[in-house]
Amino acid sequence: MAQYNAFYAQSGGVTAVINASACGVIEACRRQSDLVGKVYAGHNGIIGALTEDLIDVTQESDADIAALRHTPGGAFGSCRYKLKDIETHRAQYERLIEVFKAHDIRYFFYNGGGDSADTCLKVSQLSEKMGYPLTAIHVPKTVDNDLPITDNSPGFGSVAKYIATSTFEASLDIASMCATSTKVFVLEVMGRHAGWIAAAGALAGQG
Repeated sequence: MAQYNAFYAQSGGVTAVINASACGVIEACRRQSDLVGKVYAGHNGIIGALTEDLIDVTQESDADIAALRHTPGGAFGSCRYKLKDIETHRAQYERLIEVFKAHDIRYFFYNGGGDSADTCLKVSQLSEKMGYPLTAIHVPKTVDNDLPITDNSPGFGSVAKYIATSTFEASLDIASMCATSTKVFVLEVMGRHAGWIAAAGALAGQG
């Protein structure tokens, strides 16, 4: 079978484990060397593809890639850049396909939340219309844990632990002086419309 290159990009707010997902994608591609040649990462997410600012991670050692599992932040840079609908911003999507063609990229991995999944779908649809064979794959990521048709999102576990720990520590603080001082503590958390992170605060009661 023919060998083609892959493109990976990170999107949105990075989690404690997004680099572990990057590691998984890159290592999986390396195991499929008969199908996948080079693996490129977009510098600052999808913007890296639009500006043709690509990082050739094929040059990195296996040890360096494995180290991503325990590396915080976004190793390749992320972005909050949502591609609009194809009808009004077709030029941007065509630019992506143009860059993919130039680098013989046939596999597109986009690591992010719901907007990233939507981008994968739109890029896949346009590539089909343009007659360019491209496999677009969404790699789940969001601490909000609100992606449809997924059991859970990598990143939620780490934030759930953080919120549970913070809530427990705050409760000990309140308990130590509530007789004469503060009796109520409000902890505001993220979570968009899902509420999973707020619910994680209840884990403090298990301590």
